[in-house]
Amino acid sequence: MKLSTLYLLYPENKALERAIADGLCLLNEQDAAAAMPDTQVAVADNFRYTRGNYEQHRYSTRIFERLREALEASQAASPRAETLNKLGNILAALGQQRRDAALFEQAVQCFEQALESYTQEDTPQEWAATQYNLGTANQALGRLLETTNPLKLAVDAYTNALLVWTREAHPEAWMQTMHQLGAALYTYGIQLKGNRQLQKSVVAWKNALAALNADDHALELTATHNNRGVTLHHLGESEANPDRLKEAINSYEKALTVGMEQQLPIHVSVICRVNKATAQNALAQLTNDAALAEEMADEFEVIIECFRHALQPLCLRHCEEQLKLAQTASSSQVAG
Repeated sequence: MKLSTLYLLYPENKALERAIADGLCLLNEQDAAAAMPDTQVAVADNFRYTRGNYEQHRYSTRIFERLREALEASQAASPRAETLNKLGNILAALGQQRRDAALFEQAVQCFEQALESYTQEDTPQEWAATQYNLGTANQALGRLLETTNPLKLAVDAYTNALLVWTREAHPEAWMQTMHQLGAALYTYGIQLKGNRQLQKSVVAWKNALAALNADDHALELTATHNNRGVTLHHLGESEANPDRLKEAINSYEKALTVGMEQQLPIHVSVICRVNKATAQNALAQLTNDAALAEEMADEFEVIIECFRHALQPLCLRHCEEQLKLAQTASSSQVAG
């Protein structure tokens, strides 16, 4: 069975945000001022939280190249593992912005070089943070290149970070790492076409949920429910298992509820709704359920008509394709 097109959500990258904030002191006043995004004109960003691991909201992306130059100069003058960590995050952000694998590879090299100065025994927090950064850069590289080796390295790095960041001692870092481990395992499983990795991803997402609540982590909770739904959804399609699809629908419903109740940007809830309807459509196809197919045709009509303004262009096209699929299944099953 062909896997459906689905949409992951990416929480804010706090490591990148800290790297930018800490690096601003290296810039002149004019360049530092350019780091502030232009908020005078309010324009809906229907791509927000969907671009990948290195999306930035607090600071302008215009600052990345200036920061790269400043951090490289600082590292050349006085080599420090801390500077390498900052530089690695900026390089990875540029890599995502430009879809440039070479920049991601440079970021990975920065983190690997920083790990030569940190050890789990002597500097556990710095070591764990660098392992986390290494995992996130490799995860993004593997997604860009659609290759498995960086994803395996990402899983290993996140697993290392979790040796220090336990749920009891560091619940916030543990939750973030579990979320990213789920993302790396999901992409790894998709690349390998391996259900075992997807099953591990489901467990990692579930673990992350144990440390989340809607009041303190509304976006992270919504993203984790949604992304767990995506994993269950593709696992269900791979196994031709309707029960997995029903689990996915339940996860999407939870994501949609949190997003609406916590008043996250409307397009976030619409993404969850599109994913949920896609899962229900897949379930209708798998079980030859004409009534459900007809219901999904109505649902996609509502999404297209009422939420067109909140849909990304490719997502709108996806909804139109799903509508036709549901209509075809409904009419053919009724005719049969």
